[in-house]
Amino acid sequence: MGTEKITFIGAGSMAEAIMEGLIKKEKWQADLITIKNRSNTQRVNELQVKYGVVPASTIEEAITGAEIIILAVKPKDAHNAVNTIKPFVKSHQLIISVMAGISTETLTNWLHLNNPVMRAMPNTSASIGYSATALSSGIYAEPFHIEKSLELFETIGTVTLVPEEKLHIVTGLSGSGPAYVYYIAEAMQKAAEELNLSEEEAKTLISQTLLGASLMLKQTTDSPIELRRKVTSPGGTTEAGIGKLDQHGVQDAFLACIKKAVQRSEELGRMN
Repeated sequence: MGTEKITFIGAGSMAEAIMEGLIKKEKWQADLITIKNRSNTQRVNELQVKYGVVPASTIEEAITGAEIIILAVKPKDAHNAVNTIKPFVKSHQLIISVMAGISTETLTNWLHLNNPVMRAMPNTSASIGYSATALSSGIYAEPFHIEKSLELFETIGTVTLVPEEKLHIVTGLSGSGPAYVYYIAEAMQKAAEELNLSEEEAKTLISQTLLGASLMLKQTTDSPIELRRKVTSPGGTTEAGIGKLDQHGVQDAFLACIKKAVQRSEELGRMN
């Protein structure tokens, strides 16, 4: 179990997903997790009641004594957030950003303290311990900081170390990825209901189908194409369904979707 004091700057869905995963998986004690956001005290209070984390009344209180500071604000608020914490940050504190598009170089320049900076791109499946997290290190991060960051994010799923220039791709692929899967599940649910399955029946079948397919991807050496072909008998129901997807250009739409998300990550980086 982790013993370091962690402070979250930001109280949005990603911050909640990470802290929920850490606490529910019993990997971190709630009283070692402090949270502070800009103005929404009601949101912080909700998280305190829900998880037992410690709200900070001031930025100084939040930063002082923290060994790990996780920046989890919206990218557009990143510069203001860093300027707010900067007077209280010490050079030994590990800064981990989960903000899309903001480079470690940018954060280092804003801080002017040569802090070890890491960038992580988890996804909201962290809340149940199944995040697919990509991790990159800044120029002042030592092997110890990388190991500590790996240890933290491995408590909420898998972690892949990648060069920082690839994080834009990761953001569009796995960072936003759960939403793409939920989009598919939403369509499957609508179809099931139109065809007179109950909501409960549909949810059970859809969730188990997606889970099974994910485990097949993870646990076998077969490629997605090979797995799809094994399900698709000539002249059968699956072939008929896939044909309709091809007719509507669904695969091309997903390619465009991911590329657009990557492009937006790059745009966010340039804006800062």
